[in-house]
Amino acid sequence: MRYFLDTEFNGFGGALLSLALVPEYGDEEFYVSLPPPDKLNPWAEQHVMPYMRFVPVGLDYQLSREHASQHLEAYLAGDTDPIIVADWPDDLAHFCQLMLTGPGQMIDHTGLRLELINGAGFSAAANSKVPHNALHDARALRDFYQSHYIAH
Repeated sequence: MRYFLDTEFNGFGGALLSLALVPEYGDEEFYVSLPPPDKLNPWAEQHVMPYMRFVPVGLDYQLSREHASQHLEAYLAGDTDPIIVADWPDDLAHFCQLMLTGPGQMIDHTGLRLELINGAGFSAAANSKVPHNALHDARALRDFYQSHYIAH
């Protein structure tokens, strides 16, 4: 199944702040936020941090990086061929970093594929119900993908 990915991070090259996966089918969404660094990028402080908690009850929690990796592993465990779809390279980079659990170690998985789409003309900020919130932006990406990439 396809999962649509969005992340929020602390400016260019900065630490991961939140990550969301929205499945192509169904409503079992994945969202984690990580503790923010001591020094926040001014843009992230103004445009990301105020909106990180705009997620459904049950998804509203902050985890250590280690626990976030464990939750990601559990979330993907039931899918034998997940496809992670993103519209921005940094999203895939942060996703892959979260898969790492230590030196030479990563979450257990049966294999997965990464797909970077050309989102020209798509803006998560313009299409998301809560811009700069990873979960809402991932939902907007799913809707964009389904309307532009899947034959009707």
